[in-house]
Amino acid sequence: MIILKNIKKSYFIGERELSILKGINLRIHKGEFVILMGVSGSGKTTLMNIMGLLDTKTYGEFYFMDTRVEDLNDEALAGFRNRHIGFVFQQFFLLPYLNAIENVLIPIVYSDKEIRHPREKARQLLERFNLADRTHNRPAQLSGGEQQRVAIARALINDPDLILADEPTGALDSKTGGEIMELFRMLNEDGKTVLVVTHDPKLASYGKRLIRIEDGTISEDITT
Repeated sequence: MIILKNIKKSYFIGERELSILKGINLRIHKGEFVILMGVSGSGKTTLMNIMGLLDTKTYGEFYFMDTRVEDLNDEALAGFRNRHIGFVFQQFFLLPYLNAIENVLIPIVYSDKEIRHPREKARQLLERFNLADRTHNRPAQLSGGEQQRVAIARALINDPDLILADEPTGALDSKTGGEIMELFRMLNEDGKTVLVVTHDPKLASYGKRLIRIEDGTISEDITT
């Protein structure tokens, strides 16, 4: 699904170059459940943003589902990202003036995928995540765990090929965080490719593959 060849990423602060990624070579296959682990500043979020088409590399080759990413213009890139990737973030990013089912439906507005009966699909996703009685609640009326489950349902509404989750349990207590990771495990068992970015070593056991990044390079890549 993803092929990265010698990916480098740098930023410039004045004339000073700050190197974040220092030659990443990586393949992620369809159906994997990958934990990408590293401490703050290691480059893990930058790497996820590149794989999620939210940021661009400085150097190297990047293929996503046999498409050479650098061949896509901004409009094509946005469409490709919306069709193929679902995102889950630490801070949920739910719109406060919309209820749960309306938040789940947001990606459809920007999608060219044909989703039959989208509102019914959103309702079914919320029911699957034990939120059947929360469909008309706004985010302020939901717990942190409930908000994250709404965010996961939103990530799934366009039936993406890849789910990218950046510190999805970071704002939750350990029990609720474990429940969220079990949801990702369930989705992976359903056939979804899942990549979770975290600094928390306790989450490593949920994945089937552990990739550790240190100082912009991959230091460990093991099947668990």
